[in-house]
Amino acid sequence: MSAGLQGAASSREDFAALLEESFREHEITEGSVVKGRVVAIEKDVAVIDIGAKTEGRVALKEFTGPGRDQPISVGDEVEVYVDRIENALGEAVISRDKARREESWVKLEKAFENNERVSGTIFNQVKGGYTVDLDGAVAFLPRSQVDIRPVRDVTPLMGTPQPFQILKMDRRRGNIVVSRRTVLEESRAEQRSELVANLEEGQVIDGVVKNITEYGAFVDLGGIDGLLHVTDMAWRRVNHPSEVVNIGQTVKVKIIKINHETHRISLGIKQLLADPWEGIAARYPVNAKLKGRVTNITDYGAFVELEPGIEGLIHVSEMSWTKKNVHPGKIVSTSQEVEVQILEVDPVKRRISLGLKQTLQNPWEAFSEKHPPGTEVEGEVKNKTEFGLFIGLEGDVDGMVHLSDLDWNRPGEQVIDEFKKGDMVRAQVLDVDVEKERISLGIKQLAGDPFADAGEGIRKGQVVTCEVLEVKDSGIEVKIVDSDLQTFIRRADLARERNDQRPERFAAGEKVDARVTQFDRKARRVQLSIKALEMAEEKEAIAQYGSADSGASLGDILGAALKARQGDRK
Repeated sequence: MSAGLQGAASSREDFAALLEESFREHEITEGSVVKGRVVAIEKDVAVIDIGAKTEGRVALKEFTGPGRDQPISVGDEVEVYVDRIENALGEAVISRDKARREESWVKLEKAFENNERVSGTIFNQVKGGYTVDLDGAVAFLPRSQVDIRPVRDVTPLMGTPQPFQILKMDRRRGNIVVSRRTVLEESRAEQRSELVANLEEGQVIDGVVKNITEYGAFVDLGGIDGLLHVTDMAWRRVNHPSEVVNIGQTVKVKIIKINHETHRISLGIKQLLADPWEGIAARYPVNAKLKGRVTNITDYGAFVELEPGIEGLIHVSEMSWTKKNVHPGKIVSTSQEVEVQILEVDPVKRRISLGLKQTLQNPWEAFSEKHPPGTEVEGEVKNKTEFGLFIGLEGDVDGMVHLSDLDWNRPGEQVIDEFKKGDMVRAQVLDVDVEKERISLGIKQLAGDPFADAGEGIRKGQVVTCEVLEVKDSGIEVKIVDSDLQTFIRRADLARERNDQRPERFAAGEKVDARVTQFDRKARRVQLSIKALEMAEEKEAIAQYGSADSGASLGDILGAALKARQGDRK
C-alpha cells in the first residue's frame, strides 16, 4: 500500500476513534438529568439539543411559574430530565419540570439534614392546607402551619416567595411537609429575646392595649406583649378589665416582673399610684364605726369598700345576731350602703375585718334589760327537740324550756308530747346568758312550786306521821300526812334492828312515824327514816330513865319510856 493510502486510512481511524470518544462523553441515559441548548422556539414549545444529534421539545410553561418569570431564548443552556431517548418521531422525550424537581430534591434533602430553611411559593389550596413550589418540588403546607395565629385568607401570601421549614420528607413517596409558622415563631423568639434584653423590672413605659380577657389585658410594648393582670390595674376591686382599659388605648405601665426564660412580662398600673394601705391602722382604728358600699358578695361574707382601693370583709358570722346559716346575699345587696364597725386591721396581709351586727344592739342584752329573771313572757313554739322546747321571743331571739321545767310532777318526756309547733305558750324567764346567747325559760314555774308549799314548816330532825302508799321489796312509798309530799323510805331505814327491816311488816294505808333526815328545798328532796327515829328515842330514854351505872336493863328503860310516851299521848 502506498504511503498516501496508508495516511488516509489512518486519518479515518483517528476520526472514528474521536467520534466514538465524543459519543461516550455525551452518552445519554434515560432517567438522568443532562444539559441542553435551546436551538429554536416554536409557538409554545422550545426545541432543545441535548447532544448526540438528539433533540427534544419542552413546553414553554415549564420554564415559568411561581417565582420563575424570566423567559428563555435561543442559545440558553438549560438542564432537562430525559424520559426516553427516542420516541416514534425520533425525538427525545425530555422535561424541564422533572429536571428541576430532581435538582430540588437533592438540595432539599441537604437542607432538611442541616435543619436549614428553604424558599418556596404558595400556589394552590388543597384539602387541609396548601401546596408550595420549592423550586420544582411540590410540598404540602398544613393549614395549622401557615401562621402563628389562624389565618382566614391566605390570598395575600400566594405567589410570593418566602422561607419555610421542612418538617418531613419521603423521597420514595414524593412527600414533603413544610411549615411557615415555625419560621415565624423562631423569628419572633429572636425578636422577643432582643426586646426583653432591653427591658428592666421597675421600668415605666408606654404601651398599647392589644387584647382584653376576663383576667386582664395584653399590652403591646413595641413588638412584645406584656400581661396587665386585673388585680394590678387599680388598688380598688375591678370586676372586669374593660372597666379600666379599652382596646387600642395607650397606657403607661410599670414592669413588675420579667421571666427571661419564657419571655413573659407582668405589668401594673396601680403600682404607679400611691398605696392606700400605707398608714391604714391609723385611719381605721379598731371599734370605729363608719359607712361603706358593698362591692361583692360571696358564700362566706360580703366585701365593703371603705375608700377607693380599700375593702374590708364582713364575715357571715358577723352579719347578724340572730340569722345563722343564712347566705350573706339575703342580708345585704351589692352597691348597698351599710354601717360597719372595724374589728381587726392587718396591714401586712392587707385585710380589714368588719362587723355589721356590732352596729346594732345585741338582742340578748336588750331582752335581758327588758325581761329580767322572773318575768313572764309569751311566744310561739318554734321547734321541739329531745331535750326541750324552743320558744320564739321578742327581738327575734329564742328561749328554751328544758324538759325538767315543763311540769312539777310528771316526766318532761311525757309532757312535751302535749305541745306542737306553732302553739302559743306562756313561760317564765329563768336566766339570760348574753355571752352564750341563751335564754332559759320555765313553764311549770308559772304555777308556783308545790313542793315549797307542801313543805312549809318541815325541817330536818322533825318527827312526822306518814301514810304508807305502796310496799316494795326495797322499801315503802309514803306520803307525809297533811301535805302533798311523797317520798320513799329505804329498806335499811325501816327499823333499828336488822331483823325488823322487812317491808312486808307494813301495809298500804297504815300510818307510821319517821324522822326527817334530809330536807332540801332547792333539790326538792325529803328523806325519812324510821330507824333514825327509833335510835333518837332510845338515846332520849337512856338519858331520862337510866344510865350505865343504875343497874337497870335496857328493856326496863325502854319499857318505862314507852309508858311515859303513851301517857303523854293520852
